[in-house]
Amino acid sequence: METIEPKDSVQVEQFDAELLPVETTTETTVVAENATELNETVIEQHDEIVIPHHHTDSDDEEVNVDPSNIEEHAAEIHAEAGQSSEDYAQYSKAELVQKLADLVSGKPVEKIRQAVESIKINYYKKNKAELDKLRKEAEDAGTEATITAEPDPLENSLKELLKKYRDLKIDFNQKQEAEKLSNLKVKYQIIDEIKELVNRNESINETFHQFRELQNRWRSIGVVPQANLKDLWERYHHFVEIFYDFIKINKDLRDLDLKKNLEIKIDICEKSEHLLLEPSIVKAFNSLQKLHELWRETGPVPAESKSETWERFKNITGKINKSHQDYFENQKDEQNNNLQAKVALCERAEELASQDISSPNDWELGYQKMIEIQTAWRDIGFAPKKDNNRIYGRFRAACDNFFLRKREYFAQNKEEQVNNLQLKTELCMQAEALKDSSEWKASSEDFINLQKKWKEIGSVPRKHSDAIWKRFRSACDQFFQNKSKHYSTIDSQYENNLKLKIDLITEIEAFEAKGSGEENFEQLKDFQRRWSEIGFVPMKNKDEIQKKYRDVINKHFDNLKIDEGKKNLLKFKNKIENLSSKHQGGHKIDMERDKNINKLKQLENDVILWENNIGFFAKSKNSEGMIAEVKRKIEQGKEEIKLLQDKVRMIDGMEG
Repeated sequence: METIEPKDSVQVEQFDAELLPVETTTETTVVAENATELNETVIEQHDEIVIPHHHTDSDDEEVNVDPSNIEEHAAEIHAEAGQSSEDYAQYSKAELVQKLADLVSGKPVEKIRQAVESIKINYYKKNKAELDKLRKEAEDAGTEATITAEPDPLENSLKELLKKYRDLKIDFNQKQEAEKLSNLKVKYQIIDEIKELVNRNESINETFHQFRELQNRWRSIGVVPQANLKDLWERYHHFVEIFYDFIKINKDLRDLDLKKNLEIKIDICEKSEHLLLEPSIVKAFNSLQKLHELWRETGPVPAESKSETWERFKNITGKINKSHQDYFENQKDEQNNNLQAKVALCERAEELASQDISSPNDWELGYQKMIEIQTAWRDIGFAPKKDNNRIYGRFRAACDNFFLRKREYFAQNKEEQVNNLQLKTELCMQAEALKDSSEWKASSEDFINLQKKWKEIGSVPRKHSDAIWKRFRSACDQFFQNKSKHYSTIDSQYENNLKLKIDLITEIEAFEAKGSGEENFEQLKDFQRRWSEIGFVPMKNKDEIQKKYRDVINKHFDNLKIDEGKKNLLKFKNKIENLSSKHQGGHKIDMERDKNINKLKQLENDVILWENNIGFFAKSKNSEGMIAEVKRKIEQGKEEIKLLQDKVRMIDGMEG
């Protein structure tokens, strides 16, 4: 019997903003398998779910039924969702189709899943009973006639209605996803509004009233996509905490709010503990989801109660998770055993399909083995839903591959070798056209690709095999020999460049600063120019020589006798001039300007905020130290603003 299995238990964590949202994904699939057809399976991933669940009215799945296992599948539907309110077993096949048409046309699509499943189960159960009756009559008559099912217009109507149902579900789910994205956008806007509350000038009571209105708007908004849930809640709780801390809200009012939140969370704990007495673990599991949503939307509690209430709720969650997991684990063993047996058959079929068979007799023996494997497959029951389609697709692919190769062997064996000879001849012509190329990198890649293609091409007629290979190998060898000679001459040039750079480092070390700081700085710039004009050095010496150069040149820069602000500007000017002399330097200069502009704007905003904060601190007792620190930050910020403005003007002056 196919079962629905939970993917993971709820793993909940606590963090500073009370509750980290739990991310889970539930996969629900019902699969039918027979010797001739692999039915389509719809898998829905549910968003905005704190705890994994199974088979709710929002599940989007198609029920595909194996007539040989109809009783087990019907039992599964009852086990996972409870019996339908209407007994469809009493209706004929035609009545069942009509019932399905009425449901699809007249009921909301999200409310009819269980009824659709029950109708289809009962339809195929009756269909199976009819076939069994025909077989029994044939056996009683002593005949061995094959029972062939005639085309059934009712079944075609049933399939068309099921397709319409699936299309309606897809449309419904798409609308749900669009609504979630809209909700996400609105919630991020609310977070931005909460973030801006700290900059308001009105009274604390008025600001706190606005904060409460934003919280109420937040709670009134529906679900959002699961992928954004964690980030959304982290940002929300982060800026709520900032709001409380920044405005220094009246302690009595805050304590009252924290106490109210504590009462709500204690009530949640009591309700969750009561769920341990619920006979239906599935019902308890779904109810716990709603309690988690309520917990997440409830604000912080007093610090002394925070850990205790959280541990209490987390422990109950773990117990219900464990019971829920055990409920489904009990049904998994048989299906896992079936999966292992089918994996073994897939491996046998894949091994047989990949064998290098080169004679008609061997192909006939392989054919008999494949028929035996297919017979064994039909005797094994279902695998777990999440694996059933995949394992059947794997087995079917191996069988198809075997029979395809068998057909091609007898039809194309001789023709294939002739085609391979033509393909390899074309590769030889391409290699010969490239053998004298001096585009070493590009041509090397071309030769590597030609060699890969050569290996992918199969055998050629025996009488041409050696000649075609020698022709291709000769062209490849000539190119790579030429390439080796070319790079052997480059190594000596790299060694000479290394010597030049060592000599320049020695000269820089011996340099003594004289005259004005600007004159010394120009000399250092000349050293940098000469260094950049020297070419590459051997790779093994690159890092070491570069480090020595940086150490010695930076030492001279640090010893320049000019004020720090001017020194920074001189270094920045040198950097911009270096960028302007390089390829694509204009783009990098623009990026440097944008970076300084953004930093300048941010720093100006920070200075304004610090200056406003001094007004708040002035109203507090014992705030002299804090005010002094803020003033120091303001002075530093203004100095840095002036430096950034000079840098931007310098760039603008160069562009002009």
